[in-house]
Amino acid sequence: MLDLGRLRALHAVSVHGSVVAAASALGYTPSAVSQQITKLERETRTTLLERRGRGVVLTDEARHLAATAEQLFAIVERAETTLEERRGQPTGQLVVAAFASSARGLLPPVLAELALLHPTLDVRLREIDPHLSSDLVARGLIDLAVTHDWDIARLPTPDGVEQAVIGDDLCDLLVPDGHPLAARAVVRRADLRGLRWICQPPGTVCHDWLVRTLRAAGCEPELAHQAEENHTQIALIAAGLGVAMVPRLGRGPLPPGVRALALDPVPSRRLYALWRAGAARRPAVTATVAALRRHWPDVAAVAS
Repeated sequence: MLDLGRLRALHAVSVHGSVVAAASALGYTPSAVSQQITKLERETRTTLLERRGRGVVLTDEARHLAATAEQLFAIVERAETTLEERRGQPTGQLVVAAFASSARGLLPPVLAELALLHPTLDVRLREIDPHLSSDLVARGLIDLAVTHDWDIARLPTPDGVEQAVIGDDLCDLLVPDGHPLAARAVVRRADLRGLRWICQPPGTVCHDWLVRTLRAAGCEPELAHQAEENHTQIALIAAGLGVAMVPRLGRGPLPPGVRALALDPVPSRRLYALWRAGAARRPAVTATVAALRRHWPDVAAVAS
């Protein structure tokens, strides 16, 4: 019998492209993933990974095995869903992906409540960008994802994935004290020309949204600094190095030297919960989605 844990390690490498990335997604060490695949190679008497430069590539046999493993995981998920549904209680392990500011601003009280109300449910959090998390849900590597899109940059949902709206998160323009716009009560998009921007790196949802928003307003943005974390962006603003559009969720109190200005129209991003259609009846999924939606009004009020 092939070991499902070892198949999951191989499948993760096939999806993420490297042992290190697979380990991060699974919550293991790279050494543990390598050991799992080595044992799988012994079980199957087949070479599954080949060295190429500094990385590895899957052999043809490994790609076939990884595709078959994905089908097996879907069967196992249906069996687990049926058993959990018959028990009527959220149980087992649930892997949840969330983007950085939701992992910081929304997930802690949700996870704490789930642990209190459902002690047999083991929820594991992974911080993953929305560009990646929806595909990981579709492929079965993540059970549920908290993701978002922007008002003019919608995020497509893969086939076989269902969603529920959690809520809308508003965004402000953050500027350093003494900036020419700092005295404004409201800033319009026509006022955003000629600014030096601090933003997330290319390829992220927020970077793409910022560029599209400014270009739609007739501004070709000067992207002076790039940083993934909102708190790093805010530190750069406090140093007088530029401005940024930063959502309110997970932002926390602003440090001295940084001012939040209202924008007209107000940019907003919508938060969603995503899960595979095959797991829609699983009590662990329904309980987690309900907790996310229940906590959102309080979280949004604090963020505002």
